[in-house]
Amino acid sequence: MEPQQYKDRIAVDPDIMLGKPVIKGTRVTIELILKKLSEGMTVEELLEAYPHLTKEDIFAALSYSADVISQEELIAS
Repeated sequence: MEPQQYKDRIAVDPDIMLGKPVIKGTRVTIELILKKLSEGMTVEELLEAYPHLTKEDIFAALSYSADVISQEELIAS
């Protein structure tokens, strides 16, 4: 996915899921997608569990997360 192309797929609205980033048109948070993948769920299993998601939505979640992390400032201890 092209950098920042995820903006077409991700929304942040204070009235939806307490303002957490979600896949547009859903209440599926980016956090949930990452958590499920980290627990070992495959992309195919995610798509079965959440049939309104697309593979591109999942890739957008990953791309968004990478961009957020890349902008964090590390604090040396």
